[in-house]
Amino acid sequence: MNTIEQKNRSAAVTGAGSGLGRDIALGLAAKAYRVFGTAMSAEEIADLKTASSDAVNLTVCDITNEAAVKAWAEHVSNENEGRLDLLISNAGILTPGPLEVLALSAIRHEFEVNVFGALAVVNSFLPALRKARGRIVQVSTMTATLPFPFNGPSGASKAAFDALAAVYRAELKPFGIDVVLAVAGNMRTGGPAKTADALKRTAERMTHEQRELYGKAFDTFATTLNNMQGSGLDSVSAARRVIELAEQVPAPSRGAVGADADKILRFVREASDAEQDAMRLHVVGLE
Repeated sequence: MNTIEQKNRSAAVTGAGSGLGRDIALGLAAKAYRVFGTAMSAEEIADLKTASSDAVNLTVCDITNEAAVKAWAEHVSNENEGRLDLLISNAGILTPGPLEVLALSAIRHEFEVNVFGALAVVNSFLPALRKARGRIVQVSTMTATLPFPFNGPSGASKAAFDALAAVYRAELKPFGIDVVLAVAGNMRTGGPAKTADALKRTAERMTHEQRELYGKAFDTFATTLNNMQGSGLDSVSAARRVIELAEQVPAPSRGAVGADADKILRFVREASDAEQDAMRLHVVGLE
């Protein structure tokens, strides 16, 4: 496999303080990239500073804060003579639950992170990416292609950015910037514990009436999702695959991260709507 030139490369990774983003940052540093990333706390920064032997430069940055994102991007660009070879947009959140039950404010927040935050990051780095004729890798999910019940905000927000990524791919082609979707399946990346907590909070917040309507099905979904994530692709392997997609030449428009994601992508290309409806129920144990 051909890869992009390996001399003096720079990379920025959002959500690099934990989980998949942390392992992507470490993997890039091991390949001699100058790595910059966002974190959510000083503790995450200290942890990765030690783990990377000071090779990864993290900044506390909430990507829903556009001013903070622009300041971070300016800092990274200044450290690299105004250039950036690789942007991996990885940061994201999950808000599970029945659409009727979830607060609109919670759904809006997921879109703020997964869509508008990601837009702010990409747009802030475009001048540096243009100068380097670099590459953008957006970490997506198989549920953007086959959305699951009780996982609507995640599937919808990721699908929204998948559409925007296709537009970016067309708009940025004249500047030599590639845009790649890394479509993740189930991963053991630190996310399962967060997912389990989010599932528990949703269940606890249901009213008696909501429990009567959705409780049994949601409990089945929660158990299935926790089991799926607990047996998913390990974080280091997932990060290695994302980096592979980041370096592949010519750039793919999308690539699966995990065998389950590959299976879902192939299934959706070939299946009818009725078959997809049956599959989305089957996958989460609700058939």
